[in-house]
Amino acid sequence: MKILMFGRGVIATIYGWVLRQAGHDVEFYVRPGRAATYGDAVDLDLYDTRRRVWGRRVAERWPVRYREALKPDHDFDLIVLSVPHHRLAEATAFLAPRVGRATVLVFGNIWTEPLAAVGALPPDQLAWGFPQAGGGFGADGVLHGTLLPSVVFGTFGQPPTDRERAVRQAFREAGLRIKEQPDFRGWLWVHFVSDAGLFSQGLRLGSLSELAGSRRDLREGLLAGRELLPLVQARGIDLRRHRAGALLFRAPTWLTAPALAWLTTHVPPARLSLTAHSNPDAEEPREVCRDTLAEARRLGISAPRLEAAEPNFAREGTGRG
Repeated sequence: MKILMFGRGVIATIYGWVLRQAGHDVEFYVRPGRAATYGDAVDLDLYDTRRRVWGRRVAERWPVRYREALKPDHDFDLIVLSVPHHRLAEATAFLAPRVGRATVLVFGNIWTEPLAAVGALPPDQLAWGFPQAGGGFGADGVLHGTLLPSVVFGTFGQPPTDRERAVRQAFREAGLRIKEQPDFRGWLWVHFVSDAGLFSQGLRLGSLSELAGSRRDLREGLLAGRELLPLVQARGIDLRRHRAGALLFRAPTWLTAPALAWLTTHVPPARLSLTAHSNPDAEEPREVCRDTLAEARRLGISAPRLEAAEPNFAREGTGRG
């Protein structure tokens, strides 16, 4: 399969490497002028947990190929679109006239109605998924990250199309297990508010990395996420269909917070999943918190911990910072 990764962010790079390992032809689309800035290789420092629970550390320099233009008559079979949710409208507006015959995998956070979020992208050429990997680029340009053994794919009450099944098969060929979510809209929103809960406490400390090993702060993040579950219900989602996603936040924090603190102290892949997010100026955590709090206020849902953290993510000039 010929695959185009849209951008060279953390998720695009990790999964581009995984798919290339499986024998797929992988390129990256980047903005004009970025290829020279990035250079012809990516330095990776990853914990790959596809075959080992504790992960296999991968440290290598991976040669990559870029393109800075995309014409509608390209021959890519798959375009992987993984951008921060607040950049999705810009990305889909660019891609819509350039999709060609490719399938587009929408691969990340969404907080609005999914089909509305992707604008003019052709609905019959879409697949929907969510990465189970993360990390960050260090000051030295090295990508430090963790790859979990599964990836989430979803639909909206219908069975996967032939295009969607082909995308799933490409990820299976890369050694990843497929987790299916038939109510993907609800799953995305539960995940979004869980991110908001943890992000709110990470921002309070300066960055998400500061949560690693901190029982007290992880507890506050879990409680902030718990306070936001009614927001998802207020949007019409039946949480009984998402018991697994909500369990971490509904379970007693005297049990979950110490467990997370231990994992993020002693298990390298778990620790790196937080410590790699050390950029105090990262915009996506702030955007997630802003959008979640705005929706809570619109629907009249109480979110005291998220509100208390607002000075750490409010935009200048809003009067709330």
